[in-house]
Amino acid sequence: MVVLDIVLVPDEVLHTKAKPVTDFGPKLQQLIDDMVETMRDAPGVGLAGPQVDQLLRVIVVEFGDEEDEEIPPTLYTLVNPEISKMSKETVFGFEGCLSIPDLLGNVERAESVTIKAQDRHGKVVKIKASGWLARIFQHEIDHTNGILFTDRTDEVYELEEILAAQERAEAGGAIDEIDQPPLSV
Repeated sequence: MVVLDIVLVPDEVLHTKAKPVTDFGPKLQQLIDDMVETMRDAPGVGLAGPQVDQLLRVIVVEFGDEEDEEIPPTLYTLVNPEISKMSKETVFGFEGCLSIPDLLGNVERAESVTIKAQDRHGKVVKIKASGWLARIFQHEIDHTNGILFTDRTDEVYELEEILAAQERAEAGGAIDEIDQPPLSV
């Protein structure tokens, strides 16, 4: 396996819609393995084809149980993923991106989703997800459609400022005590 270079903004590939995968042969298998290695090395919880300069509808996600850290994370390798259902209930949450280092944005996403995709061998799969896992899937599927989290929010902050606010909150302050106004996007 190879650690691939992660494409960074403002590279246009990040705003280009990826093509559906039709060939599930050795090249795709190698790409998926390399994407998993790259995601883990970064480290991140998700990665999409366009982020490694591959305009293919491929995502990898690795995420553990939100309630129990003892449960090992599950690895999802999805080809041609689509959101087939979204909850009406939405939630805001801070998101970051391996292609936009050191920035976080407060993004509204569906609380739960159903994903229809193919596994790495072409078998159709259906996944129901809620909470952070649903957020990760929506974020990565957005990448395959040429959409970044910064396209979905006007509240972008530097990571250092969010971490400082979290430290203040843990010390008894409020998380919304962010000294820096949002960066314009």
